[in-house]
Amino acid sequence: MGVRARIVVYAPSKPAAETACRAAFSRIAQLEDAMSDYRPTSELMRLCAKAGGSPVKVSKDLLRVLLKSQELSRRSNGAFDVTVGPLVKLWRQARKDVKLPERADLDRALKLVGWRKLHPDPKHSTARLDSHGMLLDLGGIAKGYACDEAIRTLKSRGIESALAEMGGDIAVSSAPPGRNGWQIEVPNAPEGQRRQTLANRAVSTSGDIEQFVEIGGKRYSHIVDPRTGLGLTSRLAVTVIARDCTTSDGLSTAVSVLGPEKGRELIGTYHGASMCWTRLN
Repeated sequence: MGVRARIVVYAPSKPAAETACRAAFSRIAQLEDAMSDYRPTSELMRLCAKAGGSPVKVSKDLLRVLLKSQELSRRSNGAFDVTVGPLVKLWRQARKDVKLPERADLDRALKLVGWRKLHPDPKHSTARLDSHGMLLDLGGIAKGYACDEAIRTLKSRGIESALAEMGGDIAVSSAPPGRNGWQIEVPNAPEGQRRQTLANRAVSTSGDIEQFVEIGGKRYSHIVDPRTGLGLTSRLAVTVIARDCTTSDGLSTAVSVLGPEKGRELIGTYHGASMCWTRLN
């Protein structure tokens, strides 16, 4: 999914740790095969290839992520939207060319974007995209789901205390032996609260610290506002703590688009979630 994956475990023996970690990394690889938009043969891209047609059978994993995405889209009034793929494609090219996308291209892409154009069906295990040319991008939620699944896989193999990290997403299970929790550095927290002690929680950070492009003296984030078609220019770094990493990953993206005030309102609708943010210079 374009980032390094890291796993830390406390285990009764080295062989037990190695066996469990191999299983967890295998699970992450399985999810990448399903949800990567960089792989033309992934399950996600096979679904997109049939956009505008009949419903397509999808795996339990992809269905879960699509349903979670739609829930967040509803709660955020479209600030989070996995149908943003056509716009993301334009902005990836913009970062390569160091040139803004043409307005006509943005307008064409915007016509293909809209969370209401995606129809996951849990009853029949299918998904349907309304229009030919639609593209899904799970970059704002799939890494969090992969972290959650890595932790779940480790637990199924007897590893109760573990950390899984992919990019800006971290999921932790029970506290390491003799400790109250995992020590996680939260860069956007107020002074004195930056080192959080967490167990059975997740942390996700979004912002344009690493992925951005400067064009005409303006800095555009890799995070695209699905409502306007433009890369964000607000220069926010957002960190969200939640009960699971699928939720924290999606929320950190949604809050980046919404901004601090509306973002805090959204966070308040998720039990056990909290956020902090920093205005970058």
